[in-house]
Amino acid sequence: MLVDHHCHLDFPQFAGDLDAVVARARAAGVGTMVTISTHIARFDTYRAIAEAHDDIFFSVGTHPHNAHEELDVPLQEIVRLARHPKCVAVGEAGLDYHYQHSPRQAQAEGFRRHIAAARETGLPLEIHTREADEDTAAILEDEHARGAFPAVLHCFTGGRDLAMRAIDLGLYISFSGVVTFKTASNLRAIAAEVPLERLLVETDAPYLAPIPFRGKTNEPAYVAHTATVVAQTRGIALAELAAATTENFFHLYSKAKRPADAPVLAGANAKAQ
Repeated sequence: MLVDHHCHLDFPQFAGDLDAVVARARAAGVGTMVTISTHIARFDTYRAIAEAHDDIFFSVGTHPHNAHEELDVPLQEIVRLARHPKCVAVGEAGLDYHYQHSPRQAQAEGFRRHIAAARETGLPLEIHTREADEDTAAILEDEHARGAFPAVLHCFTGGRDLAMRAIDLGLYISFSGVVTFKTASNLRAIAAEVPLERLLVETDAPYLAPIPFRGKTNEPAYVAHTATVVAQTRGIALAELAAATTENFFHLYSKAKRPADAPVLAGANAKAQ
């Protein structure tokens, strides 16, 4: 069994095809998916997707690109919404200095508010960080000093220093299809070093499809290809990596219900291209 803890099933790329996307994920051995919030205002959309599928959960939060649009949403509203039985995470929130669609100050304010929500609810925070390693680490360390909180650095593309500082704080590190790219040797080195008990894999679908699907629409089924490359990088069997990352998921996302019958991983011996 594999888990895709970070995908965006509400995005238009999946409109009209979501049932088939979910079916392909199940066939590939993906037993659980979490569709991630980018706007708190779209809460009802995420909830509806999760309520329609036993193996799909959702989060509540504001992507850093949209931070300036939802600074008026108070902490207690995030906490209230997070009480839904199928809401298993907070975010995604964090810092993105690549596009800077939202002012840095707004991103930082939103980031800290989501950290507070994760701390209060006990739900893991899905952290988005891009080209903001030092500021991300500084906020995490400052907030951790105020009180621990569960979190994962999703779709990790940062440097080793950020990864190790996050691990020292008890966070998890998650790798997406980017780790399969030929130019990602530094990222694979980090994936090999992260303790197995702090490791997760994801798709961030519909973006960042792994090789051999790079350039195409990503979907949860493709997490198996990312997992294969991470397993090869670490010198372990895919089945071992799948078991470890699945256990890590259910430990971190303790509110998510484990499937009664874990599916058999399809294509376990397939080699990443």
